[in-house]
Amino acid sequence: MKTIASVTLPASVQQPQYDRTQLRSRIVHFGFGAFHRAHQALLTNRVLNAQGGDWGICEISLFSGDVLMSQLREQEHLYTVLEKGADGNQPIIIGAVNECLNAKLDSLPAIIEKFCEPQVAIVSLTITEKGYCIDPASGKLDLQQPRIAHDLQHPGEPHSAPGILVEALSRRRERGLPPFTVLSCDNIPDNGHIVKNAVLGMAQTRSPELAQWIEENVSFPATMVDRIVPAATDESLAEIGEALGVFDPCAISCEPFIQWVIEDNFVAGRPAWEVAGVQLVQDVQPWEQMKLRMLNGSHSFLAYLGYLAGFAHINDCMQDEVFRTAVRRLMLQEQAPTLRITGVDLIAYADSLIDRFSNPALKHRTWQIAMDGSQKLPQRMLDGVRVHLQRETPWPLLALGIAGWMRYVSGVDDAGNSIDIRDPLADKIHAIVETSSVDERVTALLALKEIFGSDLPQNPTFVNAINYAWQTLTTEGAHAAVKRALDN
Repeated sequence: MKTIASVTLPASVQQPQYDRTQLRSRIVHFGFGAFHRAHQALLTNRVLNAQGGDWGICEISLFSGDVLMSQLREQEHLYTVLEKGADGNQPIIIGAVNECLNAKLDSLPAIIEKFCEPQVAIVSLTITEKGYCIDPASGKLDLQQPRIAHDLQHPGEPHSAPGILVEALSRRRERGLPPFTVLSCDNIPDNGHIVKNAVLGMAQTRSPELAQWIEENVSFPATMVDRIVPAATDESLAEIGEALGVFDPCAISCEPFIQWVIEDNFVAGRPAWEVAGVQLVQDVQPWEQMKLRMLNGSHSFLAYLGYLAGFAHINDCMQDEVFRTAVRRLMLQEQAPTLRITGVDLIAYADSLIDRFSNPALKHRTWQIAMDGSQKLPQRMLDGVRVHLQRETPWPLLALGIAGWMRYVSGVDDAGNSIDIRDPLADKIHAIVETSSVDERVTALLALKEIFGSDLPQNPTFVNAINYAWQTLTTEGAHAAVKRALDN
């Protein structure tokens, strides 16, 4: 079978310019998903192209991804990223991955031992928020989560990311090996603290001495990641195959823009990511806050309201003048004033986001962005709302975005079509929707403390604003509601 490793590719395809035989698995990465392929692995590939070296990546997946990893092995761990801009596309072959392990293809003991190899300096993760097994109410490790409960009973055969990390660090400590840096690359606020809480929570339950050693010797840098990477589709894979002249089942498309801001705190070294344009800083939080509210918050606004109004893709929303005007106003008048970042031109940042959202080549589905809203709303919209409530400043578009989520998870769009809801709280949300009338829906959904906490449902200003937005949505539809919010 022909693969990208066995054919001569067109001259327009960028290929690795370094000796891949020199690569060692110095980075072990949890989660060979679309975003990682087009972001961290690509940026590491850029460093290798610039200066060579041995910073290879071993990809790990536990209970899924076996087909993808089998395909990756067939093409010698090479895969394609297609950067799609409004003015043209650039295919890039990524060679930074040199190894992969999967629980269905390989033994679990072999996976755990991979983390214990002496050269491993960084363990990075893109496992989504639920992979850290954190209890949202307490911010601590959820000891009742089934995989965590299993790992505490069988620490030598862990099934969760926190369990594997702690078992690997325990073995390294026992063998006199240096610790590694744990680097979360998930798009969640304060990701360094989240993974640290998960690891220390597991370690403390197992052994206070182990927990103390980890706290003293392991670093957990915070990161901010940014690149729009739609999920692969048959259409996108066919387009990449046409550009290459051979089919690549591991390929992914993305926008040209890329950003990575990292707290520069590594205990065992790191690639020279700054060579690839990565920003190494002391405090990531202002950058993270800016991105979560201005980019991700606006994305969610477009996802819920755009989907309800019948727009399949983000760029479809941006072709509508009402949505385009609304999302820019949301960024600059409601989200930007809540930020604490300094030295950044937020108007220019907003305009760059508008350009990125408008990219006609990406086809980023509103339905995909709308997934897992219960985990996204707090940092993307509700944290900013709390600032407005404290300052007594207006936030009508944020209110409409939150009500848009409520309308979306109610399961029917403005045309009467049913919606396929994907959310960790889907069962709980469905039960609320089934047992509440339209007029009761806001109050019923606000009772979800995992999302709204205990403060917002008790705040009359907040409740009244969401109820007003909800009434407009349910009586006039999403497009008219967005237009009304602009006119008021």
